[in-house]
Amino acid sequence: MQFTRTAIENVIIIDPKVHGDERGYFVETFRADKLEEFLGYKIDFCQDNESKSSRGVLRGLHYQLHPAAQTKLVRVIQGRVLDVAVDIRKGSLTFGKHVSVELSGENKRQLLVPRGFAHAFVVLEDDTVFAYKVDNYYSPENDRGILFSDEALDIDWGIPKEELKLSAKDQLQPKLAETDDIFDYKVNYYA
Repeated sequence: MQFTRTAIENVIIIDPKVHGDERGYFVETFRADKLEEFLGYKIDFCQDNESKSSRGVLRGLHYQLHPAAQTKLVRVIQGRVLDVAVDIRKGSLTFGKHVSVELSGENKRQLLVPRGFAHAFVVLEDDTVFAYKVDNYYSPENDRGILFSDEALDIDWGIPKEELKLSAKDQLQPKLAETDDIFDYKVNYYA
């Protein structure tokens, strides 16, 4: 596995090694020991999630507040997405900035989205299967979101706005500047 730091602290791109031949391929998609060695801290993933979506579906920008904050390790099994992590840690030098990475069943690339970030993805082709691990269980009372079209975030979703398909909930999220339900950069949410 190759780990690559992005322009935003602790958002990590992971490229697993794919072993292929005429029979197909084998890939090791997760190694806790290697990831924790690279990060310098322990992550205990407790739940795996999977969704299937058609082109244009946008899910996010989602996050959970402390004490239910989540780190996500995301990947695509089939199809393609543009995956986005937005820094919502007040006081961070990269507050309001984002990382976007194309993940696909072909490239096998993964993205680690740490606590303190809002996460979203837009589906770039039909029948896309998206999978991710989280290190905390879903908590409805701590569930929050940021409006996907917040101009201050300047996210290029790669698909015209009129072609996007969103849930009613995601269409009504507040802009980042309109919410106090975010993280403090000085707090260690892993303690």
